[in-house]
Amino acid sequence: MSSQPAATLTSLLEAGIDDWVFDLDNTIYPAKSNLFARVAQKMTDFLMQEFNLAEAEAAALKTRLFREYGTTMHGLMKEFNMDSKPFLDFVHDIDLSDIAPDKELNDLLGKLPGNKHIFTNGTVMHAENILGAFGLRSHFDVIFDIVAANHEPKPAMRPYEMFLSHSGINPVKAVMIEDMAVNLKAPAALGMRTIWIEHDHDWARAGSEQDYVHYQSADIKSCLRDILGES
Repeated sequence: MSSQPAATLTSLLEAGIDDWVFDLDNTIYPAKSNLFARVAQKMTDFLMQEFNLAEAEAAALKTRLFREYGTTMHGLMKEFNMDSKPFLDFVHDIDLSDIAPDKELNDLLGKLPGNKHIFTNGTVMHAENILGAFGLRSHFDVIFDIVAANHEPKPAMRPYEMFLSHSGINPVKAVMIEDMAVNLKAPAALGMRTIWIEHDHDWARAGSEQDYVHYQSADIKSCLRDILGES
């Protein structure tokens, strides 16, 4: 595998990194928490209502659109000319009442020097809700979402170019952290260093052996501890 051993993540602090760009779902929180499953279920529920489908049929449609278009919403827009707002508002309205602030992650982010940003295929509302529930919102300067990207999702190059223009960051002094390996191809091409947060699903692992994955880590806390030299 082309990725560097986790221990070499400490070298990033010596590389003059100014900006750290984080994906949101299955990155800020671990995939094993199944928190994104709540969003996925809402997607299925929406498709059941919209197209009068049985649950299994709606789930299959959701998965197909995701795999073919990068996000289910993008597929709905392309194939059904659907307005994105009702879908996005519905699927991101999830119950987070059982989520407690994450003191350890809060402390690690506080120790990480430089600016921190969120770049998500979700919405600002979803990011604000997630970060608020975990007590992490104060760390992030820019939240760049699917609406700001004109609904074109990662891994397409254009959303990254739009993010760089919007945020004003220098890609050669920035790091992108993602759970979907293929989403690291564009930022690497733009000069960013990349970190893949390991994920067992085939759609997340696809591309993880490629040269555009510079580093990898088991989860965000392990990643930050390695960068800070606290492992």
